[in-house]
Amino acid sequence: MAIGVAMIVVLAVAFIKPFVVRRFAASVTKSDTTAKEMLLQLMRATKLGLVALFVISLAAQYLAVSAKAFVLIKGATAIAVFLQAGLWGGAILKVWINRSRTRMLKSDAATATSLTVLGFVAQLVLWVLIVLMTLENLGVNITALVAGLGIGGVAVALAAQNILGDLFASVSMVFDEPFVIGDFVIVDNYMGTIENIGLKTTRIRSLDGEQIVFSNSDLLKARLRNYKRMYERRVAFTFRVPHQATPEQLERIPKTVRQIIESQQKIRFERSHFARINDWSFEIETIYWVLDPDHNLYMDIQQAVNLALMRALAKEKLSFAVPLSTVQVGGPVSVEAKAAPMTNKEKETIAASMQWNAERH
Repeated sequence: MAIGVAMIVVLAVAFIKPFVVRRFAASVTKSDTTAKEMLLQLMRATKLGLVALFVISLAAQYLAVSAKAFVLIKGATAIAVFLQAGLWGGAILKVWINRSRTRMLKSDAATATSLTVLGFVAQLVLWVLIVLMTLENLGVNITALVAGLGIGGVAVALAAQNILGDLFASVSMVFDEPFVIGDFVIVDNYMGTIENIGLKTTRIRSLDGEQIVFSNSDLLKARLRNYKRMYERRVAFTFRVPHQATPEQLERIPKTVRQIIESQQKIRFERSHFARINDWSFEIETIYWVLDPDHNLYMDIQQAVNLALMRALAKEKLSFAVPLSTVQVGGPVSVEAKAAPMTNKEKETIAASMQWNAERH
């Protein structure tokens, strides 16, 4: 009878569970409540092997068995119950973390980032408790075990320094929040949007579309620029006009630049000056602020400013200066060589030399 009851329950779970899960999964949508999705995940987390072990162990308790066999049955029952409880608890935590993370991404990306680490910590605590409760029900002295694990943990920590470094870096990023999911950052020569912050790595989706993976510890050591937290954009640009420009024109140009920039939307003008005199041009320096971090808006404003500057310079009969070199070529230069007159001493030396050569020959 015990075997028959156990087989009936196991077969019922084996055949009914897939059918119920398929029908229930088809009816669950993303807009459904968290409780409904949790129920679906609980059914999926129910393992046939653990159910069979539990049912067989439960049915065997009503049999006349020896004390040794009873201890084995009790241990098998404890293992099945606690493992299945751990799977159910993990499924509930996973649903709650994912739902909360999706909801927080719309309003608070920082909290959504921290939920990833909190989910890992919750799963770790859950399974540590499951293992300790299972061992205690099996008659293991967990006090001595915990002390032994402490010594072994030191050895493991020394062997896994890099992994633990990335793990603690992940926790540091969660609480310090140098960036969150959705931020646009530049790290060294790489740029992209934060896509995921894991326990060991952080993934960035680049502008070209590929995914760039950074170690958490390396990412914290790098010089990182977070453009998502830029509230205003400072724009400094210069242009040059040729030396043919008159002082009156150079006095009017900064005023014209100010009028052009102030005619744009969402900007704050700071200054424009005739700043420097170069070898081949006069340099005009201008600074203004775009009151929105959007890069496309900045490019639209700068394009409009550049076009307006070209038109304004054309009215002044000027253009943007480019470096030029002027080479002046003249006529041929004649050089007349005139010999200096010899002194009496030089004449006497030459005469003596000629006489010596004659006598020698």
